[in-house]
Amino acid sequence: MGNQFWKFRSKHGRDTLFSTPEILWEAACEYFQWVEDNPLPETKVFQYQGKVIKEIVPIMRAMTMQQLCFYLKCDESYFRKFKERLGEDDKGFFTVITDIENIIYTQKFQGAAGGLLVANLISRELGLVDKKEIEVDAKLSPEERTERIAALMAKMNELNG
Repeated sequence: MGNQFWKFRSKHGRDTLFSTPEILWEAACEYFQWVEDNPLPETKVFQYQGKVIKEIVPIMRAMTMQQLCFYLKCDESYFRKFKERLGEDDKGFFTVITDIENIIYTQKFQGAAGGLLVANLISRELGLVDKKEIEVDAKLSPEERTERIAALMAKMNELNG
Protein backbone atom coordinates (compact mmCIF):
# COMPACT_ATOMS: atom_id res chain seq x y z
CA MET A 1 0.00 0.00 0.00
CA GLY A 2 0.94 3.62 -0.07
CA ASN A 3 2.70 5.62 -2.73
CA GLN A 4 5.17 3.27 -4.43
CA PHE A 5 5.62 5.06 -7.74
CA TRP A 6 9.33 4.22 -7.88
CA LYS A 7 8.48 0.57 -8.52
CA PHE A 8 7.11 1.50 -11.94
CA ARG A 9 10.53 2.57 -13.08
CA SER A 10 11.63 0.26 -15.87
CA LYS A 11 15.38 0.85 -15.56
CA HIS A 12 17.97 2.64 -13.48
CA GLY A 13 20.59 5.13 -14.61
CA ARG A 14 20.51 7.07 -17.80
CA ASP A 15 21.33 6.31 -21.39
CA THR A 16 24.47 7.67 -22.93
CA LEU A 17 23.64 11.16 -24.15
CA PHE A 18 25.70 10.79 -27.30
CA SER A 19 25.84 7.51 -29.15
CA THR A 20 28.67 8.60 -31.46
CA PRO A 21 31.55 11.09 -31.31
CA GLU A 22 30.05 12.85 -34.34
CA ILE A 23 26.78 13.52 -32.50
CA LEU A 24 28.72 14.90 -29.52
CA TRP A 25 30.79 17.11 -31.85
CA GLU A 26 27.65 18.43 -33.59
CA ALA A 27 26.06 19.26 -30.21
CA ALA A 28 29.23 21.04 -29.05
CA CYS A 29 29.35 23.02 -32.31
CA GLU A 30 25.74 24.08 -31.71
CA TYR A 31 26.84 25.38 -28.29
CA PHE A 32 29.85 27.19 -29.82
CA GLN A 33 27.52 28.84 -32.35
CA TRP A 34 25.06 29.76 -29.58
CA VAL A 35 27.88 31.50 -27.68
CA GLU A 36 28.81 33.40 -30.85
CA ASP A 37 25.18 34.34 -31.57
CA ASN A 38 24.39 35.39 -27.98
CA PRO A 39 26.96 37.88 -26.74
CA LEU A 40 26.45 39.45 -23.34
CA PRO A 41 24.79 42.89 -23.26
CA GLU A 42 26.76 45.72 -21.68
CA THR A 43 25.31 49.17 -21.04
CA LYS A 44 27.72 51.91 -22.11
CA VAL A 45 27.15 55.50 -21.06
CA PHE A 46 28.82 58.27 -23.03
CA GLN A 47 28.35 61.89 -23.94
CA TYR A 48 27.70 63.07 -27.49
CA GLN A 49 27.12 66.74 -28.36
CA GLY A 50 26.34 67.55 -24.75
CA LYS A 51 23.80 64.76 -24.31
CA VAL A 52 24.25 61.68 -22.13
CA ILE A 53 23.58 58.60 -24.19
CA LYS A 54 23.07 55.06 -22.93
CA GLU A 55 23.61 52.29 -25.39
CA ILE A 56 23.64 48.54 -25.03
CA VAL A 57 26.58 46.98 -26.85
CA PRO A 58 27.33 43.29 -27.29
CA ILE A 59 30.44 41.91 -25.58
CA MET A 60 32.09 38.54 -25.92
CA ARG A 61 30.60 35.66 -23.92
CA ALA A 62 33.24 33.28 -22.55
CA MET A 63 32.72 29.59 -23.26
CA THR A 64 32.78 27.33 -20.21
CA MET A 65 32.52 23.60 -19.61
CA GLN A 66 29.75 24.33 -17.09
CA GLN A 67 27.71 26.19 -19.67
CA LEU A 68 28.40 23.53 -22.32
CA CYS A 69 27.16 20.84 -19.94
CA PHE A 70 24.04 22.87 -19.18
CA TYR A 71 23.47 23.29 -22.92
CA LEU A 72 23.94 19.53 -23.42
CA LYS A 73 21.54 18.82 -20.51
CA CYS A 74 24.10 17.00 -18.41
CA ASP A 75 26.31 18.05 -15.53
CA GLU A 76 30.07 18.31 -15.31
CA SER A 77 30.41 15.13 -13.26
CA TYR A 78 28.56 13.17 -15.97
CA PHE A 79 30.87 14.60 -18.62
CA ARG A 80 33.99 13.97 -16.50
CA LYS A 81 32.95 10.39 -15.67
CA PHE A 82 32.08 9.75 -19.31
CA LYS A 83 35.60 10.81 -20.28
CA GLU A 84 37.20 8.72 -17.49
CA ARG A 85 35.34 5.58 -18.59
CA LEU A 86 36.48 5.75 -22.21
CA GLY A 87 38.27 2.61 -23.33
CA GLU A 88 40.55 1.72 -26.23
CA ASP A 89 37.58 1.49 -28.58
CA ASP A 90 36.49 5.05 -27.73
CA LYS A 91 39.36 7.03 -29.27
CA GLY A 92 36.88 9.03 -31.34
CA PHE A 93 35.12 10.25 -28.21
CA PHE A 94 38.44 11.03 -26.54
CA THR A 95 39.54 13.11 -29.55
CA VAL A 96 36.24 15.01 -29.68
CA ILE A 97 36.25 15.74 -25.93
CA THR A 98 39.88 16.90 -26.09
CA ASP A 99 39.05 19.16 -29.05
CA ILE A 100 36.06 20.61 -27.16
CA GLU A 101 38.20 21.33 -24.09
CA ASN A 102 40.92 22.91 -26.25
CA ILE A 103 38.44 25.12 -28.11
CA ILE A 104 36.94 26.39 -24.84
CA TYR A 105 40.42 27.03 -23.38
CA THR A 106 41.62 28.82 -26.53
CA GLN A 107 38.49 30.96 -26.84
CA LYS A 108 38.90 32.19 -23.26
CA PHE A 109 42.66 32.71 -23.60
CA GLN A 110 42.38 34.65 -26.85
CA GLY A 111 39.44 36.68 -25.55
CA ALA A 112 41.42 37.70 -22.47
CA ALA A 113 44.60 38.36 -24.45
CA GLY A 114 42.65 40.56 -26.87
CA GLY A 115 41.01 42.53 -24.05
CA LEU A 116 37.54 41.17 -24.86
CA LEU A 117 37.25 39.28 -21.56
CA VAL A 118 38.37 40.21 -18.04
CA ALA A 119 41.96 38.94 -18.09
CA ASN A 120 42.46 38.32 -14.37
CA LEU A 121 39.27 36.24 -14.09
CA ILE A 122 40.11 34.20 -17.17
CA SER A 123 43.74 33.67 -16.12
CA ARG A 124 42.56 32.23 -12.80
CA GLU A 125 40.00 30.04 -14.58
CA LEU A 126 42.72 28.74 -16.90
CA GLY A 127 45.24 28.25 -14.09
CA LEU A 128 47.62 30.88 -15.45
CA VAL A 129 48.10 32.79 -12.20
CA ASP A 130 51.69 33.69 -11.36
CA LYS A 131 52.78 31.80 -8.32
CA LYS A 132 55.91 32.53 -6.37
CA GLU A 133 57.19 30.19 -3.75
CA ILE A 134 59.13 31.76 -0.94
CA GLU A 135 60.98 29.53 1.42
CA VAL A 136 61.74 30.91 4.84
CA ASP A 137 64.02 29.31 7.36
CA ALA A 138 62.33 30.31 10.60
CA LYS A 139 64.75 28.52 12.89
CA LEU A 140 66.01 31.49 14.86
CA SER A 141 67.30 31.35 18.37
CA PRO A 142 65.55 33.63 20.90
CA GLU A 143 68.57 35.97 20.81
CA GLU A 144 68.56 36.16 16.99
CA ARG A 145 64.82 36.80 16.99
CA THR A 146 65.25 39.65 19.53
CA GLU A 147 68.05 41.19 17.42
CA ARG A 148 65.93 40.94 14.23
CA ILE A 149 62.93 42.56 15.89
CA ALA A 150 65.11 45.37 17.27
CA ALA A 151 66.65 45.96 13.82
CA LEU A 152 63.20 46.07 12.18
CA MET A 153 61.87 48.45 14.84
CA ALA A 154 64.87 50.73 14.35
CA LYS A 155 64.30 50.73 10.58
CA MET A 156 60.58 51.53 11.05
CA ASN A 157 61.42 54.41 13.40
CA GLU A 158 63.96 55.69 10.88
CA LEU A 159 61.40 55.58 8.04
CA ASN A 160 58.64 57.21 10.10
CA GLY A 161 60.94 60.04 11.08
